[in-house]
Amino acid sequence: MRYGQALRGPRDEIVHFHSSRDVALHLTHRAIQRFHYDLAGSSAIQLLPGSCWVTVHLDCAGDVDLLLSLVSVALEAHQNRPPSTLSAPAGCNVHRVTVLPRDAVTDR
Repeated sequence: MRYGQALRGPRDEIVHFHSSRDVALHLTHRAIQRFHYDLAGSSAIQLLPGSCWVTVHLDCAGDVDLLLSLVSVALEAHQNRPPSTLSAPAGCNVHRVTVLPRDAVTDR
């Protein structure tokens, strides 16, 4: 499936844009575990259990800064990933998450 603008590393796709505001970011399971508390606390991030992809919704400049930081984390995580984890990841979460407008997000 082709998504338009994307960034690939030597082994895997790292990030691609579904729209001007919705971005799929391929973190490793290890990186998601490491930053899970922070990722889960962000209203810009959608996580799905067991997925190595996160969805980032860009509503403000802070979300863009968050995305840039996470792309850096993803690039490092993919570079340092052990060879035993080279199996192809499942596709991104684009059809498995619903991004709500930030005004609709409560209890965060």
